[in-house]
Amino acid sequence: MRTGVVLPSFRRTAEDALEVAHEAEQVGVDGVFCYDHLWPMGQPERPALAPFPVLAAVARRTRRLWLGPLVARVGIVADEVLLSQFGALEALAPGRVIGGLGTGDRLSHAENEAYGVPAGSAADRRAAMGHCASVLRSRGVPVWIGGGSARTRAVAEATGSAVNLWSADPAAVAEQGRRTEVTWGGPTAAAWDAGAGPDARREGLARLLGRLDEAGASWAVFAWPVPLALLVECAGRLAGGR
Repeated sequence: MRTGVVLPSFRRTAEDALEVAHEAEQVGVDGVFCYDHLWPMGQPERPALAPFPVLAAVARRTRRLWLGPLVARVGIVADEVLLSQFGALEALAPGRVIGGLGTGDRLSHAENEAYGVPAGSAADRRAAMGHCASVLRSRGVPVWIGGGSARTRAVAEATGSAVNLWSADPAAVAEQGRRTEVTWGGPTAAAWDAGAGPDARREGLARLLGRLDEAGASWAVFAWPVPLALLVECAGRLAGGR
């Protein structure tokens, strides 16, 4: 199972994101990702960096990291514009791009409304996402589809894409893994950090990674902040135990 981190992009500058990406490359994390939001969820007063420029900067500064949005929402820009953004990223980091795609949901509709971007129907967004997924896969780009609903997961299955489950229980990961490749994206330290010292943190993170690995997740991607060296250490313990 590979490991990843979602970069800190709810900032006014990309400095923190680039520093985290540099550390991730140095310590052995497999990939870095960016949210695609116009502001942090429910906090319109806070800034948010656009994902593709940040990822492009990371691409130019790294050599081995996988990178991509987690996930790019269809409908914010035209499908061909979104596909061209992925194409530009692939030109900067050939063979290292993950095509994370999603439809958005009611929680993100306020962003559309604030900027006058019609959300469209759920069916239309799923169709657009399926089109983009098929094009990216035809280019050899691995695609992850944010699996918020059964109909969205069905698009992933139909296009041969992986399903990305956010904050999902390992049992749900295992269930989805019977039908498609499944990747896991997860929350902040509250899910694994008991706050009782470094040993407890290590065991909590190792326990969660172990459960996800047993469930069949091909990736475990953690929201920032997460101690990157510890993440790699715990993942390495899994690999060494096989």
